[in-house]
This record gives sequence, structure tokens and C-alpha cells, in this order.
Amino acid sequence: MNYIKSCEFNIDIACVEVKLTDGSMVSIDCIAVENEYANNMYEVSELDYLIYNEPISYVTLLLSGKMKEYLRSSTDYTPLSDLR
Repeated sequence: MNYIKSCEFNIDIACVEVKLTDGSMVSIDCIAVENEYANNMYEVSELDYLIYNEPISYVTLLLSGKMKEYLRSSTDYTPLSDLR
């Protein structure tokens, strides 16, 4: 995304703070994003990895609307009930 200038996770408020090229700033509540998109602990773990290590990728996936696709393709989860 060309309009993202910088991006950083603020652990004190559990938000990713995004500075845009026009000078404005957006704060993304990571807990709300997890509640919306993550259905199991593996998806939460994947989101946490992105937040801490690749916050720009996290924001790009979220703003492009491809977060569900990413989580579906990057996590392998089989419920215990399916293993019986």
C-alpha cells in the first residue's frame, strides 16, 4: 500500500499505529481485529506474529480485506472432534 508511511505496534494500548503519507495517523485496535477474524488459537498466534514482526503486512492485509483469506491459507487447524 503506497499510502502507508510507517507502522508500529504500541503494546501499551494494544494497537497498531499507522502513519499515512498525507500526515494523518490511524490506530488499529488489535484485540478487536482478533475478535473479528481469529477463530482459534492458531489464527490468534499468526495475527500476533504479524503484529510483532510485520506490522505493515498486518495493516495491508486488514485494509485490503484479505485477512480471512490469509488466515485460512496460513494456518492448519483440525478440530479435536474431527480426529476421533
